[in-house]
Formats: sequence, structure tokens, C-alpha cells
Amino acid sequence: MRFGDYLRDKWLDIFLFFFCGGVLISMLYAYKTDRSLIVACTLVYGTGNLFLFFRDFFRKKQFYDTLSDNLDRLEQKYLVAETLKKPQFYEGVYLCQCVYDMGKSMAEYLGRYRQELEDFREYMEIWVHEAKIPIATLMLMYHNSGEGDVKKYTKQLRRLDDYTEQALYYVRASHAENDYLIKEVSLEKIIRKAALKNKDDLLENGFELSVENVEKTVLTDGKWLEFILNQIINNSVKYKREEGVPRIRIWAEESSRRVRLFIEDNGIGILPQDLPRVFGKSFTGENGRLRAKSTGMGLYIAKKLCRSLGHGIDIDSDGSTGTTLCLTFANNDFYRMET
Repeated sequence: MRFGDYLRDKWLDIFLFFFCGGVLISMLYAYKTDRSLIVACTLVYGTGNLFLFFRDFFRKKQFYDTLSDNLDRLEQKYLVAETLKKPQFYEGVYLCQCVYDMGKSMAEYLGRYRQELEDFREYMEIWVHEAKIPIATLMLMYHNSGEGDVKKYTKQLRRLDDYTEQALYYVRASHAENDYLIKEVSLEKIIRKAALKNKDDLLENGFELSVENVEKTVLTDGKWLEFILNQIINNSVKYKREEGVPRIRIWAEESSRRVRLFIEDNGIGILPQDLPRVFGKSFTGENGRLRAKSTGMGLYIAKKLCRSLGHGIDIDSDGSTGTTLCLTFANNDFYRMET
């Protein structure tokens, strides 16, 4: 609170102070009052009003400066009333009560919103789990039916299954701490599961899959890592080249501090201008718009899951000779000693 702003706000009070003081002195002179008494009355009048003026200013300045500082420091600014001492002037007391009531109302609203969000998250998880059962049943029925043209149905069912699973992990990614379990898992087994899940797509599109040097153990959540690999393989299938034999190569490199898993394809790649934004929400890039197959959510969710698990994820492409994606798993000797 600045003194100049306070003076501008009090201009009428200041005007009345000088006006009334001038009228008082004029009346004392008119009644031929002794000069020394006029001076004494002027001093008493001026000193008393100046004391009240500056007392009011410093009380309010202390309160409003504290309010402003606390607002700057708080992330949840609606809680500022909880940080204030009761002011010594009525306007401040009234303002504090209003701010407190607004903060209380906001806290109650946020509590209801968080509860509704949590209920929606739980519902989505239940819905996805329930929806995956008939999808799996339909796939099994069509595989066993022996009827012609089964492939086109199973392809669509696989797509539906993938999008359903993607929705499940999107919801879980916002509450990661409630779902993942970090432990030692075999990288080779997770890669095998991901390859098996995507077997039909890889065969239909004529992919050659090579896996080398992945006999490593990493600290991660097996389910989440399998989902991340599924998203990466799906992208390789979506963005394959129309000419030549499509390939995916997976290999790992290990050092004393980390294990790095590389997934490389020879697809159409990522344009240089799109590369910095590939992990953005709903970002499809130029190639995604041309292919009209991408939701732009796969790599976004994979990035969120990697961040929650403490893994690094990087992507590289020159826009013409395919894409290489790297997952980095830190070694934790303390965990291994404890277990």
C-alpha cells in the first residue's frame, strides 16, 4: 500500500481538514481571541487530526501489505484468509470475513469437484474393464467361427481393444501413485508380451521384427511398460512406408547406472518441425493428419507414465529414414540391496 495512493483516496478528508481548520481560526479571530490561544487550538486541532490520519494509514498499510505478500507466496490463493491476523479496523475485519467465506466456499467446491473426478475415474476404470470382456469374447468367437472375411472384424475389434486400453491408462496416469508397483522385471518377457499382443497387426502389415540383447532386468511396473511398448509399436505400424519391407528393431544397452531400450523402425519418420511436440496432448503432426489414423494420445500417455515411473523417454528422427525411440531405466543398487 503506497502513501500516494492513500492520499488520493483521502482527498475529501484532507480538504475538509484544511477547510474546517481555516473556518475555526477565522472564528477565533472574529471573536478577538488571544493569539496564543489561537495558536494552541490550531496545534491541538492539527496534531490530533494528523495523528488519526497517520494511525489509520499505518494500520491499513500493515494489513494490506501482509495480505499482498501472503497472496504472492500462496499457490492456493483462496486460502489467504487463513494466514491473516484479525485487523484492528472495521473495514479490515469485514474484508477478512468476506475473504474467509469466499475461501471456504471455494474449498468446498474443490472438494466436491475432486470427489466427482475421483468417482468418474473409478467409473471409467470399471467401464473399461467391463468393456474389454465382450471385446475379448467377440475376438475369440470370430477366431473360432471359421467364417470367411474374419480378418476385417478382428482388425476392428483389435482397434477397439487398443483404444479402450488407452482410455484406461489415460485415467490411471492422473492417479499413478495408486496403481503402479515398482519391482524387478525381465525386459525380455515384457517385450515378448508386447510383440504377442501386436502379432496380428505386425503380420498383416508384413513387418520384420528383430529383438537383440534384451536379456536385462529393470525396475519398473510390468503392466505399464507393456502398455508403453504397445503404443510405440502401434505408432510404427501406423506410420510404415508403403514401399519396401517394414522393420522394427529392438535392442538394449546397459551401463553401471542405467539400461537403455531402443525401438527403431524404418517408417516415414517425423518431420523436424513436429519432433519437439510429439509428446504433446492430442498432437498428431503433419504425418498424422495425412494418415488420418492418429488420435495423438499414445505418446502423450506414454510420456506421462514414464514420468510417473521415473523413466526417461526420448525420440529421434530425421523425417525420412524412420524413428528411434529410447526408454531409459535407472539402476537402483539400494533397492536391490534392500530386497
